[in-house]
Amino acid sequence: MILLSLLLIVLAILGAPLFVIIATSAMVGFHNSGTELMTIALELMSIAQMPILTAIPLFTFAGYLLSESNAPQRLVRLTNAMFGWMPGGLALVCLAACAFFTAFTGASGVTIIALGAILYPALKQDGYGDRFNLGLVTSSGSLGLLFAPSLPLILYGVVAEVSIDDLFRAGIVPGLVMLVMLSGYSIWVNRDNRRPVSSFSMREVGAALREAIWELPLPIVVLGGIYSGFFAVSEAAAITALYVFIAEVLINREIAIRDLPQVIRESMVLVGGILMILGVSLASTYYMIDTEVPQKLLAFVAGLVSSPLSFLVLLLLFLLVLGAILDIFSAIVLVVPLILPIAAGFGINEVHLGIVFLAAMQLGYLTPPVGLNLFIASYRFEKPILHVYSATFPFLMILLLSVILIAFWPGLSLVFVSGQ
Repeated sequence: MILLSLLLIVLAILGAPLFVIIATSAMVGFHNSGTELMTIALELMSIAQMPILTAIPLFTFAGYLLSESNAPQRLVRLTNAMFGWMPGGLALVCLAACAFFTAFTGASGVTIIALGAILYPALKQDGYGDRFNLGLVTSSGSLGLLFAPSLPLILYGVVAEVSIDDLFRAGIVPGLVMLVMLSGYSIWVNRDNRRPVSSFSMREVGAALREAIWELPLPIVVLGGIYSGFFAVSEAAAITALYVFIAEVLINREIAIRDLPQVIRESMVLVGGILMILGVSLASTYYMIDTEVPQKLLAFVAGLVSSPLSFLVLLLLFLLVLGAILDIFSAIVLVVPLILPIAAGFGINEVHLGIVFLAAMQLGYLTPPVGLNLFIASYRFEKPILHVYSATFPFLMILLLSVILIAFWPGLSLVFVSGQ
């Protein structure tokens, strides 16, 4: 068994698909325990009975449509018109635009590629330092994962069997805390560069609002409908996809009908990978439950920690390391089933745990040695990877402080969650 584990680790390092590694480990475990391998097929089929899963491809498709249109440029113009008059206003524009865009695309790398080309040269032209610009754009790409309708929030809800509506509400204040702390740092660092991007103009605000008239109702309709209980998350996803299709393809006509198959293909490749990993992970989770792995892990952890406080400290350290070596989707399906019963044993709310988990994993995009955003920014802006590391370090420290605050102040996550 140890030899097999080492072999699977080597295969993972060599680049074998994650679902192959997970499925192989589950199959060997079932075989050794005398359980029918048909269990894996049944678990794969069971995901088709989860109505919430329809939200994943629909939200992903809507996000890809937005990224392929001129919506990013309109979003930047609007936020610039509203915040550009403030000292350090362009930095706030960058943070707000990236958070909004990542929430709807669910992929921070897409945000860096789509908005970085607009914001990075704009920051440089306005007199911000190159090191600050690179760090800001790179770190801003991971913002928005705590805001609805973020795909990691939905996937966590599916895996942990937690209300996705509650997760959407729980992510509001922690997400804003991250935004405010980064905004405060950005304004303080550029306190000597007090020249605003532009003077405030109602005419420019009005023009930007008219230009973005079809995108503006999107968060209001989607989030307002979910939070008010008017429609479910899966219904919100369908409405979002239909609305974005009508706005960007039929009204703005920025995406040609002939280009739709390519957009659908790219978005569904991501969805297919998520669903494949989720399916085999459910089978692996079933095996771990059958062999009482969570109970054994809880007994081991209980020997190391003695209180919820010490458990959270250990959890944060673990997630920071995990986020540096594993993408957020894989981490959710692999790790969440293991830590849920342990956290429950220490009386930690499962919704709060989800926000802490995602907030900490969000830092993984910026954590060496394999932080995804670091490599995307290095490639996109043609900068040495060590230069990107050093540029993002101050922002990583600010985000780390916000994650610690979120973890040890549960009220931030649960203030809008009913029954808490």
